[in-house]
Amino acid sequence: MDLWPWLTATLLALLLLVQLHRATRFYAKIVGYCLLCLAVSALASVVCLLRHGGRTVENMSIISWFVRSFKYLYGLRFKVHGSHKLEGERPCVIISNHQSILDMMGLMEILPDRCVQIAKRELLFMGPVGLIMYLGGVIFINRQRSSKALSVMAEVGQRMIRERLKVWIYPEGTRNDNGDLLPFKKGAFYLAIQAQVPIIPVVYSSFSSFYDSKKQLFTSGTIQVRVLDAVPTTGLTEADVPRLMAQCHQTMRTTFLAISKAPQENGAALASEAQPVQ
Repeated sequence: MDLWPWLTATLLALLLLVQLHRATRFYAKIVGYCLLCLAVSALASVVCLLRHGGRTVENMSIISWFVRSFKYLYGLRFKVHGSHKLEGERPCVIISNHQSILDMMGLMEILPDRCVQIAKRELLFMGPVGLIMYLGGVIFINRQRSSKALSVMAEVGQRMIRERLKVWIYPEGTRNDNGDLLPFKKGAFYLAIQAQVPIIPVVYSSFSSFYDSKKQLFTSGTIQVRVLDAVPTTGLTEADVPRLMAQCHQTMRTTFLAISKAPQENGAALASEAQPVQ
């Protein structure tokens, strides 16, 4: 009797079970993460309303406190270098790479005081999540109506100076997990030049070693975070936007590729510079 067909079938069945088990764990974690976001958003909304009575950037410290606890549930660790560059009261535009739904944890891990985010208008209608974003002062823009978006950004520039705000923007415009950075959109750079405030790039290492939706991978891991030197915009005009955008993209891309290497390739260098954030 030829056993090879039976052995092959058994092996394929085992591989299928392993794959199904991985997929089940992955989607269970994703669903759990989404439910956690909804529950925490509802709870944090109540706290924000009781504490500050309505929409204000001061609520972001409350939201940040809640979200920073997520990392313990998911076994994630952040190693941050240069967080002191985000301190101080000066207004600025903060730009960072955008990889997945987990970016919220990375953002809240180092969120400075008086910092709001720019987000697409659709998020406002996501139940408790939209409510907590609204209460935290998140600025919503309609990306389908560019003229309206430009008007909102002009108002944001005035608010930045008047209220001493920091504004956090994802210049790629959408999530990207392809192992590189997408081309940047111009909005963040127009805003910084219009308000004559510096741009501070923040780079997160690739999540691919612990989170990969294509491979249905979601485990524990460590994220390297680099806060880069501020890029001044004083004296620049709209004509300088392409050069400024290219400069920031190149600097961030170089940093992203460097800190996303395998641990054995760059672990020693990072260990000497990184400041663990618990």
